[in-house]
Amino acid sequence: MSILKKVNVFRRIVTHGLTKNIGSSQKNYKIDLTQKIEIKRVLISRPNHRLGNLLLITPLVQDVITTFPDCKIDLFVKGGLAPIVFKNYTNINYIIELPKKPFKDLIDYFKVWLKIKKQKYDIVINVDKNSSSGRLSAQFADAKYKFFGEMDENMPLKYNDYEHIAKYPVYEFRSFLTKLGFPENENPVPSLDLKLTVSEINEGQNIVKGLTKNEKETICIFTYATSDKCYSTTWWEEFYERLKTEYQNYNIIEILPVENISQIGFKAPTFYSKDVREIASVIANTILFIGADSGIMHLASAAKTPTIGLFSRQNINMYKPYNNNSVAIDTNTGDKEDWVKTINAVIAKV
Repeated sequence: MSILKKVNVFRRIVTHGLTKNIGSSQKNYKIDLTQKIEIKRVLISRPNHRLGNLLLITPLVQDVITTFPDCKIDLFVKGGLAPIVFKNYTNINYIIELPKKPFKDLIDYFKVWLKIKKQKYDIVINVDKNSSSGRLSAQFADAKYKFFGEMDENMPLKYNDYEHIAKYPVYEFRSFLTKLGFPENENPVPSLDLKLTVSEINEGQNIVKGLTKNEKETICIFTYATSDKCYSTTWWEEFYERLKTEYQNYNIIEILPVENISQIGFKAPTFYSKDVREIASVIANTILFIGADSGIMHLASAAKTPTIGLFSRQNINMYKPYNNNSVAIDTNTGDKEDWVKTINAVIAKV
């Protein structure tokens, strides 16, 4: 481990220890329900730069907008992907970005915190209770009401899908609103949504046609993932051969990662792009996406394409794709024939 990585690990341990109790006093604070509560300015805090984690807060953003249609939302995030992900969310006002490497950009880092302090909010929502920066932002922000992300002990008992990382912030936000006197919201949690435009989808259709050069339906695969979530070349080559046999009447194309790596040796027609929205537009023009747990898997969900998520870790309930006939497969159980049966069941619903 490099010195910089060791410093970052130490920094996280220290900051988590210093911030873990921030907001604890807010659990039982009294709210004057005789006053009319208006929510017009909202800060949502999720200081993380990963594509998947940004996409996973789109359900919460949608829920806030549905509840307060005229509100303006500021997002406190990290890195530069948020403007791309939330490009077509008209309620987004400011995107406040922490630099990915604060030690290298200390001036910009402190400017971000000053920007948060200058704004006045009606409510601030910290998405991840384990995020030190998120809890600090909620404490630091000038807001009438503050939600630090503390778990309501009754929520896991009430919702069997509470564990999902895109859903529990919505359930907790709704529960917090009932404490402000708002009626209980029992609507289904919204899907991940990139809000692709018609022109973007049409562009993706042209790309898919250029790759396949026929009128058959297309299945999309993504063979890469980070660390131990990435299946071996042998695993993917065997699975790809099984897919080719089973789906001879379909095209199979492969979306390549930014690393330009193919676990099947580029045997399928491939599409490579660094444009997240362009990748999503291509996936949106396929009938099915198959890939391991990754940001691109969540991107497929956000493109509203039926998504088959392949999971080797024991975090399937936290990250599995949902809605749009999507399913997750635990590859530690069953075999390729079982998985193909699951895929066939999804295709039958398309």
